Amino acid sequence: MNDIPAAPSAPARPATASGPHRARAGRLSRVPETGTAPLDEATLRRLEEIWETRPGWRGWLSTVDHKTIGLRYLVTAFVFLALGGVEALIMRAQLARPNETLLTPQQYDQLFTMHGVTMIFLYALPVLSGFSNYLWPLVLGSRDMAFPRLNALSYWVFLGAGILLYASFPAGQGANAGWFNYVPLSTAAYDPGPNIDVYALGMVLLGISTTVGAGNFVITFLCMRASGMSVARLPILVWGTLTASAANLLAVPSVSLAFLMLWLDRNAGSHFFDTTADGRPLLWQHLFWIFAHPWVYVVVLPAMGIVSDALPTFCRRPIVAYAAVALSTVATMLVGFEVWLHHMFATGLPPLALAFFGAASTVISVPSAIAVFAWIATIWTGKPVFKTPFYYFAGFVLMFTVGGVSGVMTAAVPLDWQLTDTYFVVAHLHYVLLGINVFPVLGGLTYWFPKFTGRLMHERFGKWTFWVTFVGFNLGFFPMHISGLLGMPRRIYTYPEGMGWDTANLLTSIGAFVFAIGIAMFIGNDS
Repeated sequence: MNDIPAAPSAPARPATASGPHRARAGRLSRVPETGTAPLDEATLRRLEEIWETRPGWRGWLSTVDHKTIGLRYLVTAFVFLALGGVEALIMRAQLARPNETLLTPQQYDQLFTMHGVTMIFLYALPVLSGFSNYLWPLVLGSRDMAFPRLNALSYWVFLGAGILLYASFPAGQGANAGWFNYVPLSTAAYDPGPNIDVYALGMVLLGISTTVGAGNFVITFLCMRASGMSVARLPILVWGTLTASAANLLAVPSVSLAFLMLWLDRNAGSHFFDTTADGRPLLWQHLFWIFAHPWVYVVVLPAMGIVSDALPTFCRRPIVAYAAVALSTVATMLVGFEVWLHHMFATGLPPLALAFFGAASTVISVPSAIAVFAWIATIWTGKPVFKTPFYYFAGFVLMFTVGGVSGVMTAAVPLDWQLTDTYFVVAHLHYVLLGINVFPVLGGLTYWFPKFTGRLMHERFGKWTFWVTFVGFNLGFFPMHISGLLGMPRRIYTYPEGMGWDTANLLTSIGAFVFAIGIAMFIGNDS
């Protein structure tokens, strides 16, 4: 990667009234800003005491440095990615052949639930938070995040929530009602163990972590930008994370409230979702999907920002239609709040609601298509340098297209009725949440690895890793479309022979193991 064209340099870091002195190597640079009074010695000592990372284990635990926190997010997210991947491989071993008995139904329920929880809540967003924590102050020209201590708190609460969610899993008491946790299946009458209680409390903690982290990003954007950095000069990475953070502030409270209400139903005698006491089970789906569909874009838009910022480096030209891509980022999230009901087309909703949300689910493809065409035009009109990160970014564009097309298909209500709860939806989900997230993450890590660690990744081995990962991903998840069209329902732990699903499931299982090999190769690539 030594001959990668130089990326555009980050904006200069002019001193600001809020933070003209930046701690470097444990000391504060004392260069006063023109036109502002220099800080007095007492203030300088206080700031140094706050920002400096102390030596030893106390400093390791209490550091508020955005780079350290960003790297911790990345490492922790990859640990959870590995755990979720192991769970997926065990499930695929169970489904590789018909009538397999590797797992019991109860074990399978816990595996697919914890797999979904891990990949969606413990990997997909935290890994992007790692990029944003590390890079935001650098590209915005700020000393650190606006609230460094709050930034550290967000990470530790996230880690604690992840440990809590896994605490009961080895004892066979992990969450077992699906990551969507539908009631009444998850109520005490049908699931009396601690499984769902642990999930509910873990999700409340994750909601706290996500909310304070999102607020920190928004305030950092509003108050910590370098002088002269207008919104028309922001990197697309900032647009993606800013939009996702604003959405989190609006969406996360609904799911935290839903899990708190469920916990109260199970432990305090309330009846929010209890039909025998005039509760409303459908209320759970509304509260959950009001959060969960915007969450899809929360874990996609920052990844799109990574591609939009890094891809032009390898095309040796600025991104095409910067303003359109920035506006499409915001538009995607705005429309994303209007489409949650397409997860509920089969629940008996009025035709007017079906028509409105079906139309919104189609319209949301427009801003996404703008970004896709901008990336293609950037590649087409540039002079591409075919290095490892470029392969990941180009692969992402293809995955984004496949996942987007299958999503638009489910916007048609009659077709959605046929595809609901089949493996077609599982395929779409993985192309959207895994393909659109993992490929930019792997490309971004390869691109910024020298910045993060001071070392280079091996170029030739990196290309081999990409092809193994790319082939494994598509071999693993594309046949799921076929399984779903042939009628295979999701969330089943085994299936009989003669249903026409045998070959597709075997290919999916083989692809899952190949994909896992690719991820292992990536983790081991450090020249």
